[in-house]
Amino acid sequence: MPVLRALPLAAGPALAESFSSLVAMAAGAECYLPVVDDPLAPDRQLLESSLHVGSPVEVPDACLVIATSGSTGEPKGAIHTPATLAASADATHARLGGPGNWLLALPPHHIGGLQVLLRALRAGFTPAVADLRDGFDAERFAADVALLRGPRRYTSLVPTQLVAVLASRAATAAVADLDAVLVGGAATPPALHDRARQAGIPIVRTYGMSETGGGCVYDGRPLDGVSVTIGADDRVVLSGPMVARGYHRRPGDPAFAVPGSFRTDDVGRLDDGVLSVLGRADDGISTGGLTVSPQVVEAVLAEDPAVAECVVVGLPDERLGEQVVAAVVASAGHTPDIEALRRRVAQRVHRFAAPRRIVVRDSLPLRGSGKVDRRALRSLLADELSAQIGSPVD
Repeated sequence: MPVLRALPLAAGPALAESFSSLVAMAAGAECYLPVVDDPLAPDRQLLESSLHVGSPVEVPDACLVIATSGSTGEPKGAIHTPATLAASADATHARLGGPGNWLLALPPHHIGGLQVLLRALRAGFTPAVADLRDGFDAERFAADVALLRGPRRYTSLVPTQLVAVLASRAATAAVADLDAVLVGGAATPPALHDRARQAGIPIVRTYGMSETGGGCVYDGRPLDGVSVTIGADDRVVLSGPMVARGYHRRPGDPAFAVPGSFRTDDVGRLDDGVLSVLGRADDGISTGGLTVSPQVVEAVLAEDPAVAECVVVGLPDERLGEQVVAAVVASAGHTPDIEALRRRVAQRVHRFAAPRRIVVRDSLPLRGSGKVDRRALRSLLADELSAQIGSPVD
């Protein structure tokens, strides 16, 4: 059995020193757990202890154990093999029009960033790396895009980065010159998608997770070799050659009950073969006898041009059980009309779905993968609102 080893990956140009290790991993010569390059980072210490670095991996041809986001508790490690990684990279390139080079703008120890590197290396290119040590900077990213070389040029972003790109004329022009820009890691609001398209950015919305080697559904349609079904409780089930072989040290996990398939925690529907993800099964807000999907409310709020980003959460309420609360980030030069936003949701969704409170924030807390940290935001809003009991918060 292969033994799991930690592979520290830098968040800047020094990452190039690890490319040879990634090539060895993809070939099956090593089995790695990607981690941040800071040995004292709490996230790294948690991963190495939770995923038992130094232990044997129960899949004989395992080459990668990639951590899940851990947003709902202790992280789990999805086991991948050279075959699952190759299947993911090849299906992506086939959908996008052919192999090309990639620019990394995501943390390399998460599946989205790692696959950017592995796709480029499998295609025979040396991936370019944006310097993220001080966070994502759109102007600097524009310069990185200009230096990317290849017959086809790709990158992958999360929605918050796309917002920053669209706020920069230079970054928008640079990204619009790429062959494809994958956007995933979180739902892309329709209004943001439309703005990107209108700016000429070749955006491709992706859906997937660590357990599927990253995105395996593009713009609602599965990649070649992938099938999507809706299982019990409307759960999305993904099947295909890029699906992980299970979780490290968690044999018999029901999510992998059917070999080659993964039962997600997301609720969705299929319309003529196109997948719509409606939210996580455990994210519903029970308020006034109605179960509200945060993603549905977020989609309505995000249609307002004054809203750049928004997240909806449920907070305890003595009368309603939970109250719907929204945190929004204003678009540059705009001030959201709080009452208009509430009316929009009440008319389009339901009066109980309209946020009782809408808080305008400068930014939203993020996890290392670039996703909004809903748990941290819920805690922040609870603290802020409890300090202002009796007065409206807008």
